[in-house]
Formats: sequence, structure tokens, C-alpha cells
Amino acid sequence: MKSTKIIYICFLLPLLSACSDYLDQVPNDRITMDEVFQKQDPTEKYLANVYSYVPDESGAWEGQPWTGNVDEIEVSWAKYPVYRINNGNWNAGDAPFDKWSFYYKGIRSASYFINHIDANAEILAKGGQILIDQYKAEARFLRAYYYFLLMRQYGPVVLIGEEEMAPDASVDAVQLARSPFDDCVNYVVGELDQAASILPITPNSITDYGRATQGACLALKSRILLYAASPEYNGNSDMVNFKNADGTELISQAFDKEKWKKAANAAKEVIDMNNYQLHKDVSGEPIKSYRDALLVAWNSECIFARKSNNLAGWDVHCSLRSAGGWSGIAPTQEMVDAYFMADGKSISQSDLYREDTIIDGVSSMYLNREPRFYASIQYNGMKYKGGKLTTPTTIQLNFSGKDGKKSGGDDYSHTGYLVYKNLSPITNSTSGNAARPFVLFRLAEIYLNYAEALAQYNGSSEDFQTAVTYLNKIRERAGVPQYGLGLPIPASKEELIEKIHAERRVELAFECQRWFDVRRWKIVDKIMGNIHGMNVNKDGVDFYKRVVVANHLWKDSYYWWPIPQSEMDRAKKIVQNPGW
Repeated sequence: MKSTKIIYICFLLPLLSACSDYLDQVPNDRITMDEVFQKQDPTEKYLANVYSYVPDESGAWEGQPWTGNVDEIEVSWAKYPVYRINNGNWNAGDAPFDKWSFYYKGIRSASYFINHIDANAEILAKGGQILIDQYKAEARFLRAYYYFLLMRQYGPVVLIGEEEMAPDASVDAVQLARSPFDDCVNYVVGELDQAASILPITPNSITDYGRATQGACLALKSRILLYAASPEYNGNSDMVNFKNADGTELISQAFDKEKWKKAANAAKEVIDMNNYQLHKDVSGEPIKSYRDALLVAWNSECIFARKSNNLAGWDVHCSLRSAGGWSGIAPTQEMVDAYFMADGKSISQSDLYREDTIIDGVSSMYLNREPRFYASIQYNGMKYKGGKLTTPTTIQLNFSGKDGKKSGGDDYSHTGYLVYKNLSPITNSTSGNAARPFVLFRLAEIYLNYAEALAQYNGSSEDFQTAVTYLNKIRERAGVPQYGLGLPIPASKEELIEKIHAERRVELAFECQRWFDVRRWKIVDKIMGNIHGMNVNKDGVDFYKRVVVANHLWKDSYYWWPIPQSEMDRAKKIVQNPGW
């Protein structure tokens, strides 16, 4: 088939709403694929389509399961698909949140772009080889990102190669096997290094915010190498029988300590750019600094973010009914208990922690907590101002409270808490919202990646101390006492790793990280099961009693999503994930 054959571009480019105007063409305004890549405007619109596969994971109720299917939150509405996973009501033929075909469409779209933009006559006529190279590098980053997103959800994947696969490819052409996870990692890292060597350090203009940069490439490289070094993928003997039909091992059975060194070096590459800083409010106030790391658009900590998103929906789902919201995104008691006390210690170690009294209408369990707790959790008795509440109002999530179960219908917190982190005080269900980017990578994660990788590698006392230093950078911004500066330095590698894990849980809460962290650490079976909260069926002191609010079911097969049965039926060389 000649490339000059006239085709409606909408049959090849499943563009999202951002490009809908491009598809609204009358029949006599048809365009050939040759013309798409001869002119600058349609080429840039094609690249916009490649970006459209970047996921919007702002919706914890139906957009992603990475917070509602772990021990972070309980979603209030059983009608949403997160409940199917927690109840075990899914299988390879009917899995919610399945993204296998979606991301492969993004990969094909990126490959097609890379393979066809070089001949763009209009851009070249403007002396635009540099721009062509940048656009190709952006598509290369996106292709690597989509492979990573497949890998974190499904494990080892099928590497297509440089040539895009035709939508009408024959059955024989799609008979490709999954590649070993380490091969997938090496491919993605190679793509990211190539793209990073070309992409700008910072966006060329304000309008370019949200596009791939060198920092985005290196941040993704840091994350994927951290995963690759972790127990789920590095010498995981539980996967000894996970092989292709020809016997190819898909998860390495040989532990390689040097993978931790590679992960540390990758994080250090981002740090050494000196292009990002932890966001700190001019007032120096820790609560505002931490909250604004996500609320202030394109701040110094943001590395890569999605411009268009449903954060307005997040705001409404997290907001109190009395503030114009739906009271539905409820942190678990396990998450509440994870926050440190003001002295920097856990609730089990601190002398400050009590939960046996109520002082001025507030349970003592919420007093003397660290700043990130107050920046992240709405709790009973807290003063709140936002949405339709124009003056500070006391939150009442107990049974008879104005936002409690008694009058809430389906819209009430099942745990007695609501998420406050990344909740804009402007948004409510009836008027207005605070548009802002959905942050996908930020510097705090890179610091924690670096600390964890160095602590795990532990090649020298210098590695140990550097890990402590970067852990302390997170705590300093958070207004929490630091190790060696108010708290004793961890006495061993094991204790340091435990501290880093605990810090990561708090710092990156509700940011789609913990679901993958507990799996790569291979501790998910220890944290799933009964999920607790306050007793929302009671008032007064009886409200402040831990009760089981849900059971988040765990099976070993849940380490990775099942490959869709339709794909298994079509691609005979693909082996299914263990347990499915």
C-alpha cells in the first residue's frame, strides 16, 4: 500500500479531545499521511496525539486503582471498579483498569512519528533539523514511558522494536514473545539516554510546560532502575517458573547488588542537573511548602506533569459535602497512623502520642503530629476553610455530624477521614475549580530513590551517610526533626532502609506510588487485608474507636495485572502472568 493513498486521518489517529478540532474535517478536506509529515502544523498535532496516552491518574475512584487498592484510601462508592479488585471480582477476561492495548497504541503512534518526521519539508525549509530532532526525542521519551507503564502493571512485556506494527497486521506478524524484565529495562534506559541527550533542560517557553525534557527522561530512568533493583525483580525466587514457552527466564533468579548502584547513579544524574529544588514557601511554613509542591503549578520541584487532567474531580470527591463536595476519598487508619509525631518519631515510639482523651473537641491522637499530617488529612474536629465554606468551620465526620453518615446517603467517609493533600480550597461541585497540572515526577521522589538505592547498596560508610543526608532533606522541608539533628542516626543498614520506607510512605502518600512500592519490596501480603478507620456509625468518644471498614483482598497473582485474554488468544507466544 503506497503511503500516498488518501485516508481519513481519524482512522489512524485516535486523538483525544485536545485534538478534536483536527478531526472535524468535511469530506473534501481529506489529508494524506504524506501531507501530515510534510507540514509543521499536522505534524505537531500528531505529536500531541502521542502525548495523549500519558495517563491522567487523578481519579482514584475510576481513573486508577493505585491508591484505592492498597492501604492508603477507601473509596466510598461501591459502584466504582476499585471495589471489584478489592473483592477479587475480576479475571483475565474482564479486568478493570486494563491498559495493555492502550499503551501499545501509544507505542505504535510514537514509533510511526519517529519513523516519518525526518522528511518534513516545511520544518526543514525553516532550518528546523534541530526542531525535528527534539520532536523525535520527545516521541522517544513517550515510547519509553509507555513501555515503563506497561512494565509496572504487567511485568515483562513484548518489545516491538523500532518499526511500528500495522493496525491490520497478520496473525503471524504478531507472534512475539515477552522479553525478560531486565531486557525491557535495558531497552527503556537506552531510549531515555538517547532522548535525554537531545531534549532541552527546561521548556523552551511557558507554552511548552508539560512536554518532555532532559529531567523527565532522567527521572523516569531513576524510577525504572529503582524498580529493577528491588526484590520483586532482582533475584525473585518466587518467579523461578515464570518463563516463556522456550524456557527463557522472565525474572532474573540471580540477585545483582550492582543494580542498586545503577539506581543510585540514575537518581544522582537528576540531582546533579541542579535544575530542581524542593518547593519551599517564602514564609518557610512547612505545611504550606508541602501542600504547594502539588498545588502551585510548575514550581521548582516539578519535573514532569500532565497539563490536562481531572484534578477538579479529585477536589470534589475529597471535599466535605458542606464545602460543596462528595466526602468520598477516605484515608485509612493505617495511613493516618503512618504519619510521624512532632518529635519525628512514629506513634509507637513517641511519648507525645495519646488517643485516650478529647481536648477542645479534638481527639488527642491528632495532636502533636508532624506538619505533613495537617497538610494531608481532614479529621474530625479540624478547622477547615474551602469551597463553599468561606469561614473556618469545624469538620464533623461522626455519625450525626453535618458531613457524617446519618445524613450523607452514599456520600460520606467510610473511615472518618478525608484526603486534604492536593485538595484545592477553591474547588467545589457547584462553582469553579483550580486548574493545575497533575504532577507525575517531582524532586522529593528522586531524593528518596537516591537514599534507598544508596542504603541498599551500602558500599561504604559514605554511601550510608549520603543516604541519611538525602533522607534529612525531605524531613527538613517537612518540618520534621532530622536524623543526627534531634534524632539518633539509624544504627544499621536495615534500620536505615526501614526509615526510608516509612518516609516514602508519608512523603509520597496518595501519589500513585505505594501500590508499586509494596509490591517491589515484596511486603504487600503483610499490609493487605482488613482496613481500619474510625467508627462512623457512632458519635462522641465511641466514634474514636478503630473498626474494620473493609477488606482489601490479596492474592499472589495480584503482583501483576493479567494479560487480557483476548491478547492471549491472538498472540500465542505470550505466556500469562503467574496465577491467572
